[in-house]
Amino acid sequence: MATSSHLNWLIVRNCNSHLLKKRDIPKPFSTERNNLTNLSSFKYSGLVHHKTVAVVPADKKGFTVVYKKKKYQNKPAKSLVKVTMKSGPRRSLHKLKKMLGAQKYRKDLTKAALRRASAVLRSQKPTAAKKAKKAAKKAE
Repeated sequence: MATSSHLNWLIVRNCNSHLLKKRDIPKPFSTERNNLTNLSSFKYSGLVHHKTVAVVPADKKGFTVVYKKKKYQNKPAKSLVKVTMKSGPRRSLHKLKKMLGAQKYRKDLTKAALRRASAVLRSQKPTAAKKAKKAAKKAE
């Protein structure tokens, strides 16, 4: 029997194994797999929605977009689809935006997915080696 996302959220919002509560932080974090912002909220929850989006780093370059197919919601092994995007940062981010917006697949998560993807790409960028400052020569 299928239940609604709202009912599922009311059941699991305060007691699930993915909650991460810290002292002096009012809103708990979430460590679940398809949560883009790692916040425990209905909008970003990967547990209760039939359609979810996740952005994870690819092996060496680029990122992988993981999303669920609603058709296979009762078959978890078949439900996840992985698409790797490694054709350069600008093109990959444009493809991601087009995939989520034009296909009308969770338009509300577009901005969060773009932020996560750009953070992944930024982390893969090699850091520039800083030049050591030359010691000032003293005239004798």
